[in-house]
Amino acid sequence: MPHESMQRCIEACNDCATSCDHCASACLSEKDVGMLARCIALDIDCAEACRTAAAFMSRGSELAAEVCDLCARVCDACAEECEKHEMDHCRECARACRACAEECRRMAGSRAGGRRQPGAAVSPH
Repeated sequence: MPHESMQRCIEACNDCATSCDHCASACLSEKDVGMLARCIALDIDCAEACRTAAAFMSRGSELAAEVCDLCARVCDACAEECEKHEMDHCRECARACRACAEECRRMAGSRAGGRRQPGAAVSPH
């Protein structure tokens, strides 16, 4: 079971992935899909990054901090793009992305001190 501090981040990642999936699907139903191509692509990337980060944390991976750092950057890019659009699904997606990025940065920062140096032995858990 993940530590309590990771659980908030895992939930934020899962919420964000769901919002991104919904946003991408809703964008495909909009009249000018071509205008939303970057939004859809970032929604897909962000959902995948969020699912990956949640999985790394759930497993207690020693690389979870690095994955969370990347996830935060992907969430920022997705939020920035979604904020350019007026549709409710884009606004909700941007909100979920911002919340997830904040949690992932917190997680990456709190776990950064626990990272092992390259080449160092891994201790069994």
